[in-house]
Amino acid sequence: MERQNLMTHERIAHSGFTLPAIGFGTWQLWGAEGSATVARAIHNGYTLIDSAFNYENEGAIGHGVRTSGVPREQIIVTSKLPGRHHAPHRAKVAIEESVYRTGLDHIDLYLIHWPNPAQGLYVDAWRALIAAKQRGLVRAIGVSNFLPEHLERLRVETGVVPEVNQIEVHPYFPQQEAIDYHAQHGIITEAWSPLGRGNEMLSDPVIGRIADAHEVGPGQVVLAWAVARGVIPIPKAASQARQLENLAAASLVLDPTEIAAITALGCPDGRMADQDPAHYEEF
Repeated sequence: MERQNLMTHERIAHSGFTLPAIGFGTWQLWGAEGSATVARAIHNGYTLIDSAFNYENEGAIGHGVRTSGVPREQIIVTSKLPGRHHAPHRAKVAIEESVYRTGLDHIDLYLIHWPNPAQGLYVDAWRALIAAKQRGLVRAIGVSNFLPEHLERLRVETGVVPEVNQIEVHPYFPQQEAIDYHAQHGIITEAWSPLGRGNEMLSDPVIGRIADAHEVGPGQVVLAWAVARGVIPIPKAASQARQLENLAAASLVLDPTEIAAITALGCPDGRMADQDPAHYEEF
């Protein structure tokens, strides 16, 4: 099967680092089955594969990349540093372990998973990522779940602005202010759990009416909405059909009124769980 080209809507960071319109999430993909799912996703056209130290599947992801039959240089592998390894020496070792576990010679994009502000070590962790990039262990560095105030501290104290911030973005929590801040500073916005977590979002009548008008599924509408806003959604899908359906959303064009109607579904308490980076911590 011909691999789809997702570069039409590629996003470019301040450094020139580029990412495709849609990525592939791997949370809860483990072992041989997880590896096969990743290889299938790459064969179907995904070039951005998202993992994390805490997902405990970096080995499966690396194996899927190596067995996919697609040249390594065409694949962007992501992983993330957990909160328990923010201290400088621990961060250095954790990044090395992430690379070794994949079985690859480098990881393309490495993020700090959460700022864990009460611990006060995320700047130290950021310096470890900067050093890892200088050593060639990783090609690009960024963060996940950072608020503008956290990003500002990184910029002021290190002079290095993240290339990516992966945050919670979906129709019930559009995050327009964060997206605007990222755009102003050349930071690419990625969206985790862009289709919700089994909640009622995909059954929302507004999304349903738009899906019916385009003769597509509600999931495709939500992903197309993210793409139209300059956000890279990272959905997970195991089946061949769902993987291809998600990729096809990159080509679905919504009109401005449809985009506005979906964005209007957002509310201040729209997070799927109480995971406000101002106080939430994950180790």
